[in-house]
Amino acid sequence: MTPVVETPRLVLRGRKLADFAPWAAIQADAEVMRFIAGAAVPEEDAWGKFLRMEGFWSLTGAGFWLVEEKATGAVIGELGLAEFRRAIDPPLGPDPEYGWMFATAAQGKGYAGEALAAALQWGDRKFHGARFCCIIDEENTRSIKLAERHGFARERVAQYKGKPVTVFRRAAQAVG
Repeated sequence: MTPVVETPRLVLRGRKLADFAPWAAIQADAEVMRFIAGAAVPEEDAWGKFLRMEGFWSLTGAGFWLVEEKATGAVIGELGLAEFRRAIDPPLGPDPEYGWMFATAAQGKGYAGEALAAALQWGDRKFHGARFCCIIDEENTRSIKLAERHGFARERVAQYKGKPVTVFRRAAQAVG
């Protein structure tokens, strides 16, 4: 079962079937997906990813939350951590990988930072001693700044699906 994590303005939660349409609309936004998938994601592919993301929680105890804006109840993105087992060279290793995606209308409001801080606290409690990673396209300067603000540091450049990506690492923090 997906845990619920709340912040002052957001709820990080699991998926419901009714969430697919707004989530798929984010996936269909070419600007949002430019650095994630390279282009807008067709509905059929989005459906498979939607189901897979929820399945991570039941099978591994970690995954990606949907991010809901408390004030409106709108699904504005997703964020979380998982073991994707990417065919990346050199490999990432066994530690969970963080990632995030927010609707264009939700960007620039501090939501990503608020959600990432909460998700990192959750991950620090669950994965003691982990060296979390994230991979970011070098042109995605907003995501790079977000990662660095939250303790991720550049580790190396790797090849993923024929393209260079920058691997960032962050050691789990002690939680009191």
